[in-house]
Amino acid sequence: MNTCYIFGAADGLPEKFEREDSDLVIAADAGIRFLEKLNILPDIAVGDFDSLGFIPDCKEVIQHPVMKNDTDTMLAVKTGFERGFKRFVIYGGAGGRPDHTYANYQTLCYISTCGGKGFLCFNGYTATAVRNGSVSFANSASGNISVFSASGKISGVTLKGLLYELQNAVLDFDFPLGVSNEFIGENAEITVSNGTAVVIWSGGINDLCE
Repeated sequence: MNTCYIFGAADGLPEKFEREDSDLVIAADAGIRFLEKLNILPDIAVGDFDSLGFIPDCKEVIQHPVMKNDTDTMLAVKTGFERGFKRFVIYGGAGGRPDHTYANYQTLCYISTCGGKGFLCFNGYTATAVRNGSVSFANSASGNISVFSASGKISGVTLKGLLYELQNAVLDFDFPLGVSNEFIGENAEITVSNGTAVVIWSGGINDLCE
């Protein structure tokens, strides 16, 4: 599936980056500085550019006012949707300011609500949002995995192939029942029948069975 890669300026940026010709690369504001270090020119630069301090010179620039409702990352996601992309990988969107990190978890939920798949990659961890659906992991996945409600009380939560399994359970927003689970060398699946969950695991996108 074609991927829209979005680069921010926070922690968790990859040491190297490769793309397919059909992918889209968007720099969200100061995220362009990282791409410049790799000698990569983004397809689009999006944001108000207050963090960057100047308007970048690249193929396409979409400038927004500083006083706006969307974060620069959200603006990049919306741009990706407008260009026909439904799979998003976000780098440099965690760490730094905790409110910005939390906002990007909400951005994952927005992507899921709009029918897309979004992944936030940072410091050896990956997060995604699952809305009325499921996410599966290969038996090679290892380490820990946590599941949190992101939309109040969510129901029909089933965890298979993990150390702690659940069957048709309910998770609520105010109690972290799904924290600190573990992969056990089996194919694993997390299903949410009604609502949205944020799933965070120690590993990368290559752990998934997409």
